Amino acid sequence: MTEDYPRVRIRVESGALMIREGVSLTFYMRHSHAEVAQAVLRSLELYRRAVQPHEFRQYSYEAGGALRLDEAGWERNRRELLDDHSAIIQMYGGEESEYRFVYYGRPIDEPLPWENAADMVCAVSFWLPTEYLEEHGPGRVRELALELGAPLPFCSGHAGLAFNCETDIVGTWGEVLKLCFRYPGMEIPSPNLLSLELGTRVRTINWLTFLGQPVLGEVGGVAGLRSRLGDPGTTVQELEGERAVLTLGPWPEAGDTEQGKLLPAYRELAHVLEPWLYQEKLRSRLPADHEVLRWERRFLD
Repeated sequence: MTEDYPRVRIRVESGALMIREGVSLTFYMRHSHAEVAQAVLRSLELYRRAVQPHEFRQYSYEAGGALRLDEAGWERNRRELLDDHSAIIQMYGGEESEYRFVYYGRPIDEPLPWENAADMVCAVSFWLPTEYLEEHGPGRVRELALELGAPLPFCSGHAGLAFNCETDIVGTWGEVLKLCFRYPGMEIPSPNLLSLELGTRVRTINWLTFLGQPVLGEVGGVAGLRSRLGDPGTTVQELEGERAVLTLGPWPEAGDTEQGKLLPAYRELAHVLEPWLYQEKLRSRLPADHEVLRWERRFLD
């Protein structure tokens, strides 16, 4: 089903991969790190088993490069993840880091001096290459997303196609902006920024959109969602803990505005959830910043 999404391989001059198409499974929790650390660890262990035998590495500032994660390394990460205060952990797997675990655990229940403290969340993201999707099928990827999300007290989340890249690397945003309006079904990962600003809002519309409280209650619950969504490919599944997952069709789709593939089911859900959708703060008058805001409204305008 590769016709449903483009092959993206953008490299820097050295040959290192900057951006590739992939699958991102991300959850946001309006709970302090100390409250969710054990749950995140359970999800990490599920992810690790699901993607074996891929070897993982972790960047070490002390070593000045990536270190292979042997069992001692995994144990060290486990201890860091269970720290009482906060944790920032990034691990990479595969030949070109096509597998990735990223976690920003914030101490949001502590008195904090930042004006945006009320919007801080803990954010966790799991990456898969599209080759995993093609080998195992969308049913398995959806099942894995549900397994990873089950232990997490998420307010919202999403899973589907993405431009898997590190958006804080110079030049990356510019390259992504050349493609993201053509392929609106592909998410742009930004867990660091979102962990500081998202709050209980919904980041984006994706193949799988996870809703918890308070948004699910405010939109009328599972029954309210079903009554407002008419696309025959959309399903709404109730989950434990007053949560739900919406699935937009059997396969994740990138869309293609140049070929008239405008993803009507995605647009319909975006209009239903518009009052709760996140919009990034405008930080400058640079054209790229305005383009980011336009991208966030790609299913609405």
